[in-house]
Amino acid sequence: MAISTAPSKKSIPVFSGGNWTELKSNRSGDVFNPSTGQVIARVSFATAEETGQVVEAAAAALPVWAATPVVDRARLMFRFRALLEKNFEELAALVTREHGKTLAEARAEVNRGIEVVEFACGIPGLIAGDVLPNIAADVDAEAVRHPVGVCVGITPYNFPFMVPLWMFPIALTCGNTFVLKPSEKVPLSSVRLGELLAEAGLPAGVFNIVHGDRECVDALLDHPKVAAISFVGSTTIAKYIYERGTAAGKRVQSAGGAKNHLVIMPDADLDQTVKQLAASAYGCAGQRCMAGSVAVTVGKAADPVVEGLVEYAGKFRVGPTDGNEEVDMGPVIRAEHRDKVASYLDIAQSDGASIALDGRRDFKSAGFLLGPSVVDRVTPSMRVWKEEIFGPVLSVVRAADLDEALATGDLCEYGNGAVIFTRSGYAARQFKQHFNAGMIGINVGVPAPMAWFPFTGWNRSFFGDLHIQGTESIQFYTRQKVTLTRWPKADDSHLDPVWRQNRT
Repeated sequence: MAISTAPSKKSIPVFSGGNWTELKSNRSGDVFNPSTGQVIARVSFATAEETGQVVEAAAAALPVWAATPVVDRARLMFRFRALLEKNFEELAALVTREHGKTLAEARAEVNRGIEVVEFACGIPGLIAGDVLPNIAADVDAEAVRHPVGVCVGITPYNFPFMVPLWMFPIALTCGNTFVLKPSEKVPLSSVRLGELLAEAGLPAGVFNIVHGDRECVDALLDHPKVAAISFVGSTTIAKYIYERGTAAGKRVQSAGGAKNHLVIMPDADLDQTVKQLAASAYGCAGQRCMAGSVAVTVGKAADPVVEGLVEYAGKFRVGPTDGNEEVDMGPVIRAEHRDKVASYLDIAQSDGASIALDGRRDFKSAGFLLGPSVVDRVTPSMRVWKEEIFGPVLSVVRAADLDEALATGDLCEYGNGAVIFTRSGYAARQFKQHFNAGMIGINVGVPAPMAWFPFTGWNRSFFGDLHIQGTESIQFYTRQKVTLTRWPKADDSHLDPVWRQNRT
């Protein structure tokens, strides 16, 4: 079988109907290596018409793929998983190159993506229907799951490998075809995923890739042959995706931004807590929707936590990550994003907060580098507390007691994740029961669920009904059909009398 391989990555192609095509668009964007600041590729943005052609390719492949036995769809995903494992180090290096994560962070991202593929490999059991014999006299009832149709994934820059894998392995094994629109900032990982799917033997048109900006996205949201949209990104865009997609009659799951709170009780293990706070706030340079953004210190925990963070994070080795494993934190995605994140330190200071650790310094590098920062004595009225910064800035709010700490969550418009560090069972239970967020950690710095559980953001961190990952994703990518069957006793009077006698 001929394997479809993308052309040179210098010009990023679309993947449609099993073919890689380089668009000749007047609109395009640069793909940077954030560690060096250099342009490594250029991606052309598809027009609405070109985007529609990709959707049509997915629609054309749908009938045959939907009729493919579910066991065969699962076996293809097993082959895909084997290829991901075989190319593991290459994939991690690619994430580092186009995003800027440390290699350790990139390897962790690849592992988390593979977990979802493993979940999807179990699709024959996950998609099985329900049967209730004799629900009425001589009547049986059965409920079975069918694919919804052409599905679309619109994914962010911060996890170029993992987030697409949150979506399409489950959609595909449920019998749908798929169009992936990755962030134009990080298209290389998605292209490689398309190559590996083709190598695994996925039929042409079942998985497709298109690149673009708002024109492309709107075309996907409006296209009549698109049945479902999955999105991860900022809250502003998530709300837009949800409203426009549902207005067009599509089912939509749209994950938005976050302002995750980390509550530190006075009885917490200080050394371990500081390390987990730093890992949560500064991992992936703070560019993740589960990053710790606000440390809420309770009572006498405040000063030791701030001092511990300044000492520990102040020693972070910040530098280029591409080809370099001797760093603790890499660059942010773009120079303009670095400058925007850094500007929050001035904003916080002007609002009355104090800068305990300032990450702005000369790194003697062309990369988009910014060190860890700690902003102390933040109050809920300040912008640094209200707004999603999406960078290595941790705000510290001082609360008198647990009730005041819990109340900070009620003031926040987001509701992705929240964490408490404590030895107290009572405090942990109160926090788990009452904090205003969908994903809770107890002595766990980043409470991101693994593939078998849904990614349950609340409030303005999620728009929709069925979340990404877990069994909710199976429900999202399928629709149920219920059949009632009456089994009347057959009239056998016309049959041979001897045969009827022997039968009875």
